[in-house]
Amino acid sequence: MTEEQAREVQEDDRSIKKMEDFTSPDELYQELVKSVMRYHPSTDLSMIEKAYQVAKAAHKDQVRKSGEPYIIHPLCVGIILADLELDKESIAAGLLHDVVEDTPMTTEDVAAEFGDEVALLVDGVTKLGQLSYSADKVDEQAENLRKMFLAMAKDIRVILIKLADRLHNMRTLKYMRPEKQKEKARETMDIYAPIAQRLGISKVKIELDDLALKYLQPEVYYDLVAQIADKKSVREKYVKSIVAEVKQHMENAHIEADVQGRVKHFFSIYKKMVNQDKTLDQIYDLFAVRILVDSVKDCYAALGVIHEMYKPIPGRFKDYIAMPKANMYQSLHTTLIGPKGQPFEIQIRTYEMHRTAEYGIAAHWKYKESGGSNEQNIEGKNSAEAKLTWLRQILEWQRDMSDNREFMSLLKSDLDLFSESVYCFTPGGDVKTLPNGSNTIDFAYSIHSAVGNKMIGARVNGKLVPIEYVIKNGDRIEIITSQNSRGPSRDWLNTVKSTQAKNKINQWFKTEFKEGNIVKGKELIAQYCKMKGIPQAQVVRSEYQEGVLRKYGFRDWDSVLAAVGHGGLKEGQVVNKMLEQYEKAKKKAVTDAKIMESVSEAKEQKIKISKSKSGIVVKGIDDVAVRFSKCCNPVPGDEIVGFVTRGRGVTIHRTDCVNMLHLAESERERLIDAEWQSGLKAPAGEKYTTEIKIYGNNRTGLLVDISRTLTERNIDVTAMNVRTSKQGTATITISFDISSVEELNRIIDKLRQIESVLDIERSAS
Repeated sequence: MTEEQAREVQEDDRSIKKMEDFTSPDELYQELVKSVMRYHPSTDLSMIEKAYQVAKAAHKDQVRKSGEPYIIHPLCVGIILADLELDKESIAAGLLHDVVEDTPMTTEDVAAEFGDEVALLVDGVTKLGQLSYSADKVDEQAENLRKMFLAMAKDIRVILIKLADRLHNMRTLKYMRPEKQKEKARETMDIYAPIAQRLGISKVKIELDDLALKYLQPEVYYDLVAQIADKKSVREKYVKSIVAEVKQHMENAHIEADVQGRVKHFFSIYKKMVNQDKTLDQIYDLFAVRILVDSVKDCYAALGVIHEMYKPIPGRFKDYIAMPKANMYQSLHTTLIGPKGQPFEIQIRTYEMHRTAEYGIAAHWKYKESGGSNEQNIEGKNSAEAKLTWLRQILEWQRDMSDNREFMSLLKSDLDLFSESVYCFTPGGDVKTLPNGSNTIDFAYSIHSAVGNKMIGARVNGKLVPIEYVIKNGDRIEIITSQNSRGPSRDWLNTVKSTQAKNKINQWFKTEFKEGNIVKGKELIAQYCKMKGIPQAQVVRSEYQEGVLRKYGFRDWDSVLAAVGHGGLKEGQVVNKMLEQYEKAKKKAVTDAKIMESVSEAKEQKIKISKSKSGIVVKGIDDVAVRFSKCCNPVPGDEIVGFVTRGRGVTIHRTDCVNMLHLAESERERLIDAEWQSGLKAPAGEKYTTEIKIYGNNRTGLLVDISRTLTERNIDVTAMNVRTSKQGTATITISFDISSVEELNRIIDKLRQIESVLDIERSAS
């Protein structure tokens, strides 16, 4: 690459929009204010100003990897949201989106300062920020995406803020480690760019794509930039000549139009090269001309003028105005042969269509003046419903999916950026959009699951066709059904293209053949146990089934068996999970049995004595774990008894402990003789916790006198609770550390001498 080309590469690299460098956060904030005022000059900016000051104070000691103050990041996120012309609540949430995660500030603090709406947005973005993504961890990835979609359903502005956050992070990715760059770029390519595409926000989607390509395949990216820059001046001159010609013809036809020319973004060109196996020289529509007009009528009038000027390439005309894309994108696309034989694309749309193409669903968030406050409003109920159809479909799938891998498979196919669509009609003239390659079965299930399940044939354009007929654009389809139909065939799963159809066919088989699947599931589990030598009767039991239900999200055991029967879950996964719990329980049971055997032996022979580190002598058991009971806090000198717990060794209690006195008859066999080591004195520094209750007539200074008495004897108080009855009796419960019962008795004697003290007793439970 020559020096001149390198300079042009850098210049083109900067053409991917980046935030300018500002000398201070305050200057950047003024840029944010200007951005907001451009599209809503009359709005009250007090909320945004307050959010900036709060975020600035919260992040004051934090810096980014680049070394700049951390507040720069939320400010840039706010500017991106302002470029999308979002409401003030969204911009305030954008400024505050990291305070809950990275500073002591809580969601409750945000709600108190800015209201529940902003707090909800900040909380949603914070939760999405905690999601992890890994292309290798399919189950985890599926769960994270489900949470993301649920967040979208709650308030889609959460996703818009998250997209803005990701966009600015991608713009500054150069400061991260190379492995982190690739990880974030892959996540952006797999998750965030497709979501931006589905929401129709091409302004964000295009930049995310280009930045992801830059870090995932830097050699490809810079080589592409260099090749495009190589003939940049010639291409720009050619585009300007086309734009001038088109403008002139628009004026001659008395059509008011704004004509623009642009080179297509790098990722789009790269995908064409990969998908069509072509070099850059063989990609003929590297640049496009865009015509913006006032009305739909002017769009078609401009199209007529263009087709008179240049020769259109057959099969390269698309009318997305009559049949919009799923994300509501509308435009006329036509590819033409230029005056020098160079093909180029022209897009014709209204200004409103252009706004929707650039901002997607964000274009429909408007400020609405209401009582001095600005509230978010999606214009047009029908339009909003159409835009959220995809989201609701995803939610429907994730409710029906019992298997995460199946959900992931369906989701990935739906998030495919480059899948084409086919448009067809119902007998009533309604347009249906299906994935390219769909057949009449896909169409039937797009109408209703009952139509697909009862389908026996189809007519296309009035003629009978095989049900595997692949639909073409413009086909009018009629589905023939019968109540005598046996339902879908498993072969249909191999021919349908739409995820909706696959999901509904699978659901039918799961429901229709549940009993048979349960029987088959039982057989598969029995075979697996036999093959592996696993004792089925001991392992496949209800107490171990609960862990399987929790892990895989089933409501009952029959559902697990049915899933195993139809192949949604492997029998090995189920049995091994139960085997793991069985072995844990068996180990615990063996431990208990061993201890109880030793206890029984000790009671009969009284021959084994072992000393524990705690100074306890436990009669009858060697190497046993000994713990002090917290219900009665025994100390050296107390009469004590041991209680053999299930799987946790021996717990030492005082003999007057309430829990021991009221022990059930069936549990008394677990009691074991225990005593303090003869002449035991606590090693220096070793203390035992005890608790006493002091009863006395309430008076001023009583608590002070008690505290002074304990302090004079260097007693370390660990807890104290005071209650006073209506009759004026004070009950003071004190926990403290001592070395022996003799020391405790001396302390109690001193406390009894305090004025107003009526009685003192040790806590027994």
